[in-house]
Amino acid sequence: MSAARPLTTLRTIAAIAALPLLALTACGYGSESKDNDTSKVAAEGKKLSADTVRIGYFPNLTHATALVGDQEGLLQKELGGTKATYSQFNAGPAEIEALNSGSIDIGWIGPSPAINGYSTTDGKGLRIIGGSASGGVKLVVNPDKVKSLKDVKGKKIATPQLGNTQDVAFLNWIAEQGWKVDAQSGKGDVSVVRTDNKITPDAYKSGSIDGAWVPEPTASKLVAEGGKVLLDEADLWPDKKFVITNIIVSQKFLKEHPDVVQAVLRGSVKTNTWINANPDKAKAAANAKLQELSGKPLPADVLDPAWKSIQFTDDPLASTLNTEADHAVKAGLLKKPKLDGIYDLAPLNKVLTAEGKSTVDDAGLGVK
Repeated sequence: MSAARPLTTLRTIAAIAALPLLALTACGYGSESKDNDTSKVAAEGKKLSADTVRIGYFPNLTHATALVGDQEGLLQKELGGTKATYSQFNAGPAEIEALNSGSIDIGWIGPSPAINGYSTTDGKGLRIIGGSASGGVKLVVNPDKVKSLKDVKGKKIATPQLGNTQDVAFLNWIAEQGWKVDAQSGKGDVSVVRTDNKITPDAYKSGSIDGAWVPEPTASKLVAEGGKVLLDEADLWPDKKFVITNIIVSQKFLKEHPDVVQAVLRGSVKTNTWINANPDKAKAAANAKLQELSGKPLPADVLDPAWKSIQFTDDPLASTLNTEADHAVKAGLLKKPKLDGIYDLAPLNKVLTAEGKSTVDDAGLGVK
């Protein structure tokens, strides 16, 4: 890939609650963390080893597996008498903190907070147990100010947060152009402006930024405002695939309730199968859930192109996680993390085998 990521000390990233770095996955569309229990399928049938499983995700299209699985009751169906409850988060650090405190058991989350959550607990907090989505990140610019990639030099380009997944990717891309930027301040040959995705479209309209390296649906919102897609990050990766959303679980919950974890994974796999077989219905289901959570749906001119740019996959694309971590280290945003054991894909591979699907690989970063 080419993606990217000032010098931050280990102390800076030691406290998860204060993780401004490598924090957000795709940034929030919707409200602050909130709990809801709106499963379409009541908890019926045989109860598993836990009465309840608490699931977290972002109200983002890149978390559509969770959105659709929640909206359509596909996760609850696999859990039987064990009840699924859901919490939404706008930021990776908040979800990691909730996982570590026991407020949630399983979560959909981006690669950077997963890396941070694992490394800052010395490998004791979480495991990545599955994939969910790839892609859905673009560089969108004002076509009147930026005509080509070389024109990005000297411009003001937004990313969601210092050290978040998209910020790392953009910093890496800048470095590959031979340009210099101080990662902490964002100052240099390009001005990297850290801006919450919720206000990035307004910043673009006001002219305070010339473009943004952002996930969906923010990228398509900028296009709807007259922006032009200058680069799709997928084009920088082998096979145009890179992890944008993973599934994580607390190690404690995984050890105590492996049957519940496997049921959630089975629900995720079946949800992805349904999404890929019924893209229009799935898109509508995801948007209905977004409307329920935020009070308004995405308009078609944002929803349709955003949806097309995301691939829903059970594969966690482990080799790309390792690459993203390397880019963060190269940019000075992270000390070299020890990621051995971050994956436990045995439960997922058992589900995939039972469903007649190909198993997935942990790139040597699995539990030994």
